[in-house]
Amino acid sequence: MDNRSPLATETIERRPSLLFALPKGRLADESLELLQRAGLSVPVDTGSRKLVLPNADNSIGFVMAKPWDVPTFVEYGAADVGICGLDVLRESGRRVHEPLRLPFGFCRLSVAGPVDRPDTPLRYASQPRIATKFPRLTQEFFRKRGVNAEVIGLSGSVELGPVLALADLIVDLVETGDTLRANGLVEIRTILEVQAVLIVNRAAYQLKSREIQGLIERVRAVI
Repeated sequence: MDNRSPLATETIERRPSLLFALPKGRLADESLELLQRAGLSVPVDTGSRKLVLPNADNSIGFVMAKPWDVPTFVEYGAADVGICGLDVLRESGRRVHEPLRLPFGFCRLSVAGPVDRPDTPLRYASQPRIATKFPRLTQEFFRKRGVNAEVIGLSGSVELGPVLALADLIVDLVETGDTLRANGLVEIRTILEVQAVLIVNRAAYQLKSREIQGLIERVRAVI
């Protein structure tokens, strides 16, 4: 006996065949523009308060998520496909397929420090304090170089670390370098070249192969 309410049944029947997680903000706008150029139907009302936005034929549902949540949704199958920055993906350590790098979201994850910092190689630094939003990647970078760094996690403007004498160095995303220069900082070393990446849930890659391969090929054709 089916005890589901008509509303619940209707909701299940209307579920899109693919769920696509996008990071809110500029990456979402660039992602939707790319998907549209690839011939995919995308939602128009991205400002809606709905949690899942269907496209015109309800074949794809778009989940507008916080950037740091996209890899988690995709790894655990809450979304089949997603787009996120390579920095977020590497920091999260989530296990997903990465079939395509995308032509936007370019920047770099770099070590930076005060302009007047002594010109000493990082490997000779003695227990530096590093302020960052990327503790995993930062710790890994310095550990590989034999540096016993103290990593201080911040969620806001990490440039304040050296300015307020909280940290000796920072690790942060750099696009133009204007913010660094405005705060008396300079890039020292690039840790990771960053761009947007298409990610796919491992199980969905097999179970929904036709839909996902079709999506990948359409996107590949326009990049």
